[in-house]
Amino acid sequence: MARPSPRVRDLLPELPADHGQRIVVGIDPGTQVVGYGAVVDRRDGPVLLAAGALRAPQGASVPQRLAFIREELDDLLRCLRPAAVAVESGFSGRNPATALRIGEGRGVALAAAAQACSEVHEITPAEVKKALVGNGQADKGQVAQMVAHSLSLAEAPRPLDASDALAIALTLLSRERFAARTAASR
Repeated sequence: MARPSPRVRDLLPELPADHGQRIVVGIDPGTQVVGYGAVVDRRDGPVLLAAGALRAPQGASVPQRLAFIREELDDLLRCLRPAAVAVESGFSGRNPATALRIGEGRGVALAAAAQACSEVHEITPAEVKKALVGNGQADKGQVAQMVAHSLSLAEAPRPLDASDALAIALTLLSRERFAARTAASR
């Protein structure tokens, strides 16, 4: 099976264990394309570290695609050394076969995250949309625009899988900040 290039381990520098920054990774799971987005959690706001999409080889069987995605996610998480990983959850669609495939991709992402990091979260698409846009029914374009705004970027990262993954990471940061403010006010 031919591997697509470039590999994630060739694109990202491996951060030293003592880099001292809190990194949060968002994952938009799939069985053909998996979006990833990493942000550095800074006091003055999140900063983009990395974003992109892992693309399984065309024509590969489902087990081969899942194995490829797992290997790439393992490399990604090893390089970035995140403090937390958030994976999109709760996909429901009209087509049960599609929902099942997405579930397989989510399982691979959750397993890779759990192996690499002790803090793993699941976030629903509606929570992401509500946190970033203020509307749980927002479309992908609106979410991508708010990702760009939140990270002070001229335009949203492409492909949309990467923007979606960054939105997931930003939602986790928003959730954590809200919980911290709530706890501090008690």
